[in-house]
Amino acid sequence: MTTKPRVDSEVGPLRTVLLHRPGNELKRLTPRNNDQLLFDSIPWVDRAQQEHDAFAEVLRGRGVEVLLLTDVLTEALADARAHAAGVHAAVNDLRLGENLADSLRSYLSRVDPPTLTEVLTGGMTFEELPAAEGPSLVRKMHHPHDFAVDPLPNLLFTRDSSVWIADRVAISSLAMPARRRETALLDLIYAYHPRFRHAARAYGAHSAPVEGGDVMLLAPGVLAVGVGERTTPAGAESLARSVFADDLAHTVLAVPIEQERATMHLDTVCTMVDSDAVVMYPLARDSLVAYPMRPGDDGSVRVDGPEPFLHAAAEAMGIEKLRVIDTGLDPVTAEREQWDDGNNTLALAPGVVVGYERNVETNARLEEAGIEVLAIAGSELGSGRGGPRCMSCPIVRSPAD
Repeated sequence: MTTKPRVDSEVGPLRTVLLHRPGNELKRLTPRNNDQLLFDSIPWVDRAQQEHDAFAEVLRGRGVEVLLLTDVLTEALADARAHAAGVHAAVNDLRLGENLADSLRSYLSRVDPPTLTEVLTGGMTFEELPAAEGPSLVRKMHHPHDFAVDPLPNLLFTRDSSVWIADRVAISSLAMPARRRETALLDLIYAYHPRFRHAARAYGAHSAPVEGGDVMLLAPGVLAVGVGERTTPAGAESLARSVFADDLAHTVLAVPIEQERATMHLDTVCTMVDSDAVVMYPLARDSLVAYPMRPGDDGSVRVDGPEPFLHAAAEAMGIEKLRVIDTGLDPVTAEREQWDDGNNTLALAPGVVVGYERNVETNARLEEAGIEVLAIAGSELGSGRGGPRCMSCPIVRSPAD
């Protein structure tokens, strides 16, 4: 019997997780488009796949069920309604024009689910478009290698596009144009895959921007939401209203973070490694503040603060204080290892985390603090600025002790 999805914390024993194995979408990256597609370099795809396979095996070796996004997407597309929704998500009439769009729509409506999955994730160039009757100015004026359907290389980071809050799934509203179509795929999966068909929603993809990398389940009923480059104040407040209305949380902490590439999400500067412990970038430790939001008596949202994040978090969690383990050993090492996702760990259980092996000093600090670190290679996986937490969407966690 399959366990129903439910996630109440960051550190409860991980049972089921959604990953995306790097595919042909990464092979679409070139020096001409990698910035637009949010990658800092061109990954060696074969090596990235090897690193990801090893990551998945570490999880399986600890008893975690690993679901791969392309597998569940293909299974969902077996439903005719999902297939039609997938075709709709792929075809952009404004880009292609009416005639070319109709031609592509007709072609995709006849392909099998694996082929449609490949188009939805890996994209399609004008050169790869099916032949159409009559001349097309749109086709003629585009370079053959221009994208008629954009690839989605950031699907690798499954944390961002959806997040489970208790027994409901929040479909993220992604801020960057290169990522917005991801939400359509996750929406499709959760609507039509037999495993998730009855899952209730906690937040809508068409709401104000909220990304999963900014959402942390500090404890049952307590969320922290980073507000910065990707998640807006309106998004944080909208999410708070949603989870309060559904009785999923009693406190949501809005945490402003710098609007920079190095700190794009809250989980790039802080992640939980135990029920009462976080690994945190030292420069953020004393500067992070929080605006606690709680439900008002009349259905409104009460906003307090700002106050120091660590104090606000501990108070909301009902503990005396949060233990803080610093990234690195000195300011230079801390900055280097923060950039290399030293803070972006994935907890498999209280006191057990997965981290990139190259963050040697941070991993040593974690181990000195009694945290078991399962180190994985990430030289190619990290080229999109994301670590083990970014690359994983927990679907089932057992309660933390």
